[in-house]
Amino acid sequence: MVEDRILACHAIRDVDFTRGENCWLRDARGRRWLDLESGSWSAVLGHAHPRINRALKEGIDRVIHLNVRYPNRSAEEAAERVLAAVGLPDGKCVFLTSGSEAVEFAVQAVRRLTGRPFLATLAHSYLGALGSAGRKDPREWILVEPGLPGSGAGPHLPEGASLDAVGGFVFEPGGGSPDFGRFPPADGVRDLVDRVRENGGFVVSNEVTTGLGRTGLWFGFQHYGIRPDVVALGKALGNGYPVSAVAFSREAARGLEAAGFHHAQSHQNNPLGCAAAREVLDTLREEGWIERGAETGAAFLEGLRQVRDRHPEIRDVRGRGMLLALELDPGCGLDGYGLYERLWERGFVTGYYPAGYPSGTGLRFDPSLTLERENLDRFLEELDGAFRR
Repeated sequence: MVEDRILACHAIRDVDFTRGENCWLRDARGRRWLDLESGSWSAVLGHAHPRINRALKEGIDRVIHLNVRYPNRSAEEAAERVLAAVGLPDGKCVFLTSGSEAVEFAVQAVRRLTGRPFLATLAHSYLGALGSAGRKDPREWILVEPGLPGSGAGPHLPEGASLDAVGGFVFEPGGGSPDFGRFPPADGVRDLVDRVRENGGFVVSNEVTTGLGRTGLWFGFQHYGIRPDVVALGKALGNGYPVSAVAFSREAARGLEAAGFHHAQSHQNNPLGCAAAREVLDTLREEGWIERGAETGAAFLEGLRQVRDRHPEIRDVRGRGMLLALELDPGCGLDGYGLYERLWERGFVTGYYPAGYPSGTGLRFDPSLTLERENLDRFLEELDGAFRR
């Protein structure tokens, strides 16, 4: 039993997980669960990856924490890798602790660069849990409908709104909580990017949930043929260790420094977090996990489609890479939580959407890129059995 001393800000299960290994979790009684959420979508390389753990242990023996005014080699090396990965090799980087913090940092930076209070984002974006990005107050944000794929209609702005005063477009390439597993159409996104840039605005890509292989490519923005000026990373960057990053183009970084942009946070450019980030990026590249995860994700989606074809209770399955969703028919008598419970009892951890959620009721899957095919096949058999039972 887990003691009840944790503030219940969300649903809390009575389980005590004591060990993780790749895609498996073990509780205090020795029972195992296959984790198809990769922690909080964070363990992109699986729980307790030996390379990441070794980097953290070595970092603990060197130096864990420094004041923000003292540079360190771990931060420089991690920044070099982040900037190369996002395609801004001559830019600059800052390391923080969470994805929400990274997105909010990017938002405030763009406002400082342009002097404009308004930013645009897609209407169903999540962005984060902090600050202006979390609130999306209409006095600061324009929420844009991107249009339907191939319609040629272009983005749809709220009545009376204009992009003329917009300082930037904060793009979330799919995967946000309100509309999980649906991806905005490329033509509408590119149109919006072009219009914002024509007015001197900057483009920010929020890659907290879509970055580092989650959608089958290194970053979600690569599916859209755009090159952002600012990229926010989180979750997967530390494989579960709390580290995030904001990468800036050379132009944006020079503008911020010239403007005297100031930000100091106790764990900024933390040597230990940067050591984890550096090793995650090296491991993904050297071991080919982006490509391997894309192959497993394609097999996962095809398997979900086959289950859907056998069970009319399933209205839709969708996904890109290792970010997938299953939506139930609202009238089938089963909601996302009920299906989640059936699978939990069989030893599988999934995400779920309750009835009334914007994405419909159903399940969410965001496993580690290291998910073995035999374990995927085992899960698909159990999912099929959950409907047959």
